[in-house]
Amino acid sequence: MTRMHAHEAEDLVRPLLWIGFDGRIPSPEALRLIHQGVSGVILFVRNVGTRDETRALIHELKAIAPGPLLLSVDQEGGRVTRLTEGFERFPSLREIGGKSAVEVQTIGARLGAQVRDAGFDIDLAPVVDVDSNPANPVIGERSFSREPAVVAELGAAMIRGLESEVAACAKHFPGHGDTDKDSHYDLPRLPHAIERLRACELVPFKAAVHAGVSCVMTTHVVFDALDPGVAATMSAPAIELLRGEVGFKGVCVSDCLEMKAISEHFGSGVAAVRAVAAGVDALLVCHTAEAQHEVIAHLAAAVVDGLIPESRIHEARARLATLAARHARSI
Repeated sequence: MTRMHAHEAEDLVRPLLWIGFDGRIPSPEALRLIHQGVSGVILFVRNVGTRDETRALIHELKAIAPGPLLLSVDQEGGRVTRLTEGFERFPSLREIGGKSAVEVQTIGARLGAQVRDAGFDIDLAPVVDVDSNPANPVIGERSFSREPAVVAELGAAMIRGLESEVAACAKHFPGHGDTDKDSHYDLPRLPHAIERLRACELVPFKAAVHAGVSCVMTTHVVFDALDPGVAATMSAPAIELLRGEVGFKGVCVSDCLEMKAISEHFGSGVAAVRAVAAGVDALLVCHTAEAQHEVIAHLAAAVVDGLIPESRIHEARARLATLAARHARSI
């Protein structure tokens, strides 16, 4: 078999990236990566303005892409709200945690319609973590409830509403709700037995899958019962749990590989290789061109060296193509 050249490998792996950039004007490097075939872009408060300004930016990005480009945003409601200028403000999930499933589905559809109207294809929501630890510094009000059954019911309802307008993304698998550390800054670890995960953390994810969620986001948390010392984003046992027992068939996307739980403990490039080898399909690299190129280079080298089979890359790309065919809006 002929050994694949590095540039061919880079072309092969580049669609697995969803990138971000700083500011209202895309950097030349971001535009170059989009033109070269990354499959997604995530926008933050730093990138967006009014509805018309946001639409214009998304149109610009999609116009230079060689194929479908998936635009995503974290529009959860509450404190995680990126679209603010002229957009309806939605309450946090905790604030709507006492509503009926019918009411929550209606809210989800309204939220999805606003996200879609701004030009996005994916809302990286809802959080379906169970708020089981009052000391959690990052989830809290982003969760519907401390009760797994309530999170499952209302999470599924929110997903049905969102999915009527855009792709939804259940996060953060297998569950970030019981940690006392924030994976943006630290590497949290949970010692729970698998029976506890099945009784609590996994319940809402199973409901999300049953509701037809398009994407599931992994978390940078170590679960001792699944893979001691390895963050779930890079863990084959964790992704096997998602694909097998939980039954998810769609796009598995990593949380951002520039978060300190990853970048300071493993390195973004090394983590990207381990994540894709474990079964993750899309990699969020939200901030710097340096990290984005590091991830591409590491993935390409892993393919050339046989550490990641080409079939694994094609599997991920096929799932991304299916997601784009269903949700990516053409310009």
